[in-house]
Amino acid sequence: MAKANHEQTAQTPPGEGAAGGEKKRRKSGGLRRRWVVNTVAATFAIVAIAVAAFSLAMYSYYTSTIQANLESRVQTAAGMFQNYTESSYLYAARQFINQFEEKGRIEVQFLSSTGWVRMSSLMDISGGEPGTADIARAIADKRLSSWEGKEPSTGDHIMAASAPIVYDGTVVGVVRMVTSLRLLDAHIVKMVAGVTLLGVVIIVIMGAYTSYSIRSILEPVSRVTETAKRIATGSYGVQLEKRSEDEMGELVDAINDMSVKIDQAERTQSEFISSVSHELRTPLTAINGWAETLYNGEVRDAEDVKKGMGIIVSEARRLTNMVEELLEFSRIETGRFNLSVEPIDIQAELEDAVYTYREFFRRKGLELHYEGVEEELPLISGDPERLRQVFCNLLDNADKHGGSGGQIDVSLRVEGDFVVIRVRDYGPGVPEEELPYIKYKFYKGSSKARGSGIGLAVCEEIVTCHNGTLEVGNAEGGGCVVTLRLPMRED
Repeated sequence: MAKANHEQTAQTPPGEGAAGGEKKRRKSGGLRRRWVVNTVAATFAIVAIAVAAFSLAMYSYYTSTIQANLESRVQTAAGMFQNYTESSYLYAARQFINQFEEKGRIEVQFLSSTGWVRMSSLMDISGGEPGTADIARAIADKRLSSWEGKEPSTGDHIMAASAPIVYDGTVVGVVRMVTSLRLLDAHIVKMVAGVTLLGVVIIVIMGAYTSYSIRSILEPVSRVTETAKRIATGSYGVQLEKRSEDEMGELVDAINDMSVKIDQAERTQSEFISSVSHELRTPLTAINGWAETLYNGEVRDAEDVKKGMGIIVSEARRLTNMVEELLEFSRIETGRFNLSVEPIDIQAELEDAVYTYREFFRRKGLELHYEGVEEELPLISGDPERLRQVFCNLLDNADKHGGSGGQIDVSLRVEGDFVVIRVRDYGPGVPEEELPYIKYKFYKGSSKARGSGIGLAVCEEIVTCHNGTLEVGNAEGGGCVVTLRLPMRED
């Protein structure tokens, strides 16, 4: 059965596989598409901002450099004409223009105090009035001024710097230098195009990488999802192949562990139902058989009648105990398991349980040895009825599973802040592979002894509610030993 379930990892029902696979592809495809689109959109926004910032930075850098160069040149030129009157500086201006070496890149203009061009390195515009802000500020404020914009007459993108020529405190003219920014604009466009192309390449790479990455993530997620659905529909024990040691690998381990435990719980519960049915049928058969026999008067001997009535009483008591265990289990499962806590003498409660079982064990040929402590123990906080139930269950289990050893030992010790009670039998013990599951609900293991398989589970629940622990192991020299630890009460 376990092997068949394990092999289900590679098999899927034909019709269900086609429809389920298509649905899974649609879901994973939608998530992959959204993830890729979101990543590409975010990358595009980042690239767009980066391109815009780069373009502005480059443009600002180049225009600032050009502006500083123009202002330096025009300031130097204006300083050469400070001792000239308006009528006398034009001859010197002509010589300056003739000797200016960068006429191909920079236009030099000399203007009147009213803003009219008196002389220019481009002779065809002499006599015009540019009317730009740099000229007006230079004349009005008597200081260097620059301007960037469209040339009024040609519409070209230019930058100009103007400096006043001052004689005796009066502006007698203006030196102006103008350069075209057309080449700069073309250069900036080329750089922006290059950066944009690089950004497009980055976006494409990010899109491809994201698509690959999300596929590598979603594929195992889809496998886990499908396996979880199969577990939910009853394919308990199905296992996933672990392909990595990362978080996804941990998830696969968790799913596999959950699947195995659910499968084991399902098997255990099925075995429990079968076992309980058998356990109930056996005493009911005995009760029914003897009751009919006695009712029909088939037995007339007094000893036989007494024996039959004793069997009926014994089997009825066993049925009652089984029903009580089932009720306890039901209370645990539904959260209605409560304790009536009070200060109790744990040694007295244990000795009472031992005394109750000692004669019963003696009649069966079992020796019950008890070893307590001589000093008076501090009281502990607990429910005396529940703890007595635990003691009786442990003694009963020792009889059922280890009675063949002929002896049962019970001891009580104080170890640190705990009262430690041990119940040991000298039977065959518990197989090592069954020890991790021995306290599971419904678990009966390989033992042939009669019982519901929930006694230890109920005991552990009671002990846990007392802030204690219950451990089951094999004793040295053979047999099983159950160790119960309960905290002593703090005064």
